[in-house]
Amino acid sequence: MLSVKFKNMKKKILFIISFLLISQVIFSQKPKKLSSYQIYEKIQKLNFLGTVLYVAAHPDDENTRLISYLSNHMKARTGYLSLTRGDGGQNLIGTEIREVLGVIRTQELLAARKIDGGEQFFSRANDFGYSKHPDETLKIWEKEKVLNDVVWTIRTFKPDIIINRFDHRTPGTTHGHHTSSAMLSIEAFDLVGDKTKFTDQLQFTDTWQPKRLFFNTSSWFYKNEDEFKNATEGKLTSFDIGVYYPLKGMSNNEVAALASSQHLSQGFGRLTTRGSQKEYLEFLKGDKPKDINDIFAGINTTWNRLKHGGEIGKILYDIEKNFDFVNPAKHLKDLLLAHQKIQVLEDSYWRDIKQKQITEIIEACAGLYLEASSSASSGVPNSTIELDMEVINRNSEFSVFLESITFKTDKIVTFVKDQLLQNNTKYLFKQSISLDNLKYTDPYWLQSKSSLGMYHVDNQLLIGVPTTPRNVNVYFDLIINQFKISIKKNIVFRYSRKDKGELYEPFEILPIVTTKINEKVLLFSDDKSRKISVGVRAGINNLKGKLYLDAPKGWEIYPKFEMVSIEQSGDIQMYDFIIKPTELDSQGILRAMVLVDDKQYQKELVEVNYNHIPKLSILLDSEAKIVRLNIKKAGNNVGYIKGAGDLIPQSLEQIGYRVETINPKNINTENLRQFDAIVLGIRAYNTIPELKFKQKYLLEYVNNGGNLLVQYNTSRGGVDVGAPYPLNLSRDRVTDENATVKILEKDHTVINFPNKITQKDFEGWVQERGLYFPNTWSSEYTPILSMNDKGETLKKGSLLIAPYGKGNYIYTGLSFFRELPAGVIGAYKLFANILSIGKENVEKVTK
Repeated sequence: MLSVKFKNMKKKILFIISFLLISQVIFSQKPKKLSSYQIYEKIQKLNFLGTVLYVAAHPDDENTRLISYLSNHMKARTGYLSLTRGDGGQNLIGTEIREVLGVIRTQELLAARKIDGGEQFFSRANDFGYSKHPDETLKIWEKEKVLNDVVWTIRTFKPDIIINRFDHRTPGTTHGHHTSSAMLSIEAFDLVGDKTKFTDQLQFTDTWQPKRLFFNTSSWFYKNEDEFKNATEGKLTSFDIGVYYPLKGMSNNEVAALASSQHLSQGFGRLTTRGSQKEYLEFLKGDKPKDINDIFAGINTTWNRLKHGGEIGKILYDIEKNFDFVNPAKHLKDLLLAHQKIQVLEDSYWRDIKQKQITEIIEACAGLYLEASSSASSGVPNSTIELDMEVINRNSEFSVFLESITFKTDKIVTFVKDQLLQNNTKYLFKQSISLDNLKYTDPYWLQSKSSLGMYHVDNQLLIGVPTTPRNVNVYFDLIINQFKISIKKNIVFRYSRKDKGELYEPFEILPIVTTKINEKVLLFSDDKSRKISVGVRAGINNLKGKLYLDAPKGWEIYPKFEMVSIEQSGDIQMYDFIIKPTELDSQGILRAMVLVDDKQYQKELVEVNYNHIPKLSILLDSEAKIVRLNIKKAGNNVGYIKGAGDLIPQSLEQIGYRVETINPKNINTENLRQFDAIVLGIRAYNTIPELKFKQKYLLEYVNNGGNLLVQYNTSRGGVDVGAPYPLNLSRDRVTDENATVKILEKDHTVINFPNKITQKDFEGWVQERGLYFPNTWSSEYTPILSMNDKGETLKKGSLLIAPYGKGNYIYTGLSFFRELPAGVIGAYKLFANILSIGKENVEKVTK
């Protein structure tokens, strides 16, 4: 009977642990509250003094299985250096792209690291899109700057071991960013210990020399399993990363799958996996381990690694060996003694790391609850905010004395409390603090103008940091059992919603006023004036100012300004302006700005809120592209079936189309009949399972005289795009947005009606020409364009048109989803022509 009860209790405990791990992701904003099992794992990591750095190019490149194994099984301090933030990717969960997508993917990486136990770093490299060769990548990235950042990360993180995700010896066989990450890591390995290299860094850090460098190889990098085995026989370190963690109630592979599933914007949500699985490392450089299956062989990872570390280890190893899961507070006295000894270690690197780790453990063992919350989610510079501090000592074994609370902003202010914390008694303190001279907390790498390949960051100490450090910190200065300890907390905004419960948001410092031009591209197809709306958001109460629009020469704005008066902070008011375009074709930037007390504010606040990451507050220039173009179209009603998410519908509305979004469930003969054309969003067949059942209706629509435009889908898994004739997708792409485009069918209606398409219409494209072009197709299709990247064969599959019955099936890999939101005039003209095919003698041409 006792055995059964114990087993049932064990199952419940493991379930709770698993739930806590998963819910920590779902509610990633909430402060961590450690269970006794998590405390024990923290102690295990406290007692391991070894560091590994994993290096790759993008978010989602990392091998979460290996990072989790190194962190959770070996207990090593494990970091992931992603050279970019993934700004050039696509977005499966929303319409955000470029800089805002990069911020989302940064947070997805941090969410993954919370699960697999790693730490996260970046360089200043900008993900400018797919690159076919490292020569191109390193030219656009400005190689020396990114190499500088890799060296900086190694010198500050000080890894004993570096592991590359990609092979440096195979340029041109995969994404140029991938190979470049490995090449830069190889080069940095030989530079980090040289005092004559990147000397500006040495005022902030010291040189460092990792012991060894590996390549995380697998059969994926070879043609088949046999070739992999033949090429690597006797050369590899291998280990089983499918190990089971009883304390977590999960295997390493399950933890890793949860971590990688945080990359939701890239469609990485997946099932967890279990069971034995091998991971392989190929030794590349440094001191080769004598034990081929122990990457730390010969490296001292114990407390004896440090001068006077042995006496700390003696205390902490005993705690680990005899840890009391029922009453972790039992170990507080020894933990506090070890904390005191760690504070005086000579090695500043390990002193800072271990002091942070042990402080977190002490807080958890003592059962302390410490929180500083604001009544609002943001404040403005040079203002005063009210904070609520909650302090509870939930453990009765030791006396805890709150000596003071210290606030660090641009200055340090300490408020003496001298309060003995009675057991499980809540103490609430209110305090006003000043936000004098503080900078905004938006992403630091977006605060200056970037180039195509690099973000501009002047502050050396910020380079590589995942997010902008909080510039308001609260320190609870405590005395526990006669030992002084200070615990740092960030300010949070805590609130509840009836449908979600308790929620947390980071506290941000934002401008007193921000503006937003609702439409990011304003297209004028004639010289008629047009009304536009500008939203003004107040960051303070009783905001008063003047709102202006600044337009390029030749464009007229009425009125010249609007007086702004908003009583309540957080409120948004809309203001209307009339814009009269130039008579001739032109384009430029329209900027919104508010003048308050002779100071100009011209930022837009972009707020992003997804469940798997914290709420994001991003400041961008408040502007829109304005374009005067003479564009014609035939047909008016467009049905749009959403795929992975893009802004094509809004873009089409800009040039006068009426766009209706079609729910895939409602696709039938009657519902489709009303449309002049139907457009499928990017990756629709990759993301909408119902389409394979609805394809007969779409083809029937074409057969009856409609135009069906299918935008690009990925070729993975042999996806069927429902084409009426054979069509084979490939991975062909043209990444150079300036690559020469040849018009193969100059007499085809799509080139001539209702807009004449010329070579000039392919100027000013952004990021790429297109991707996932078909490489074979039947004779029913007519290829319209050809293009290629330097040194490659011509690609003719970017735009294929096939008559089917009375209508036309069109497949395109051209990146309209990037070009239309960017206001590329030629892309609009070509898109309008595609939708107008077959309407030369049927529809009235409109502007």
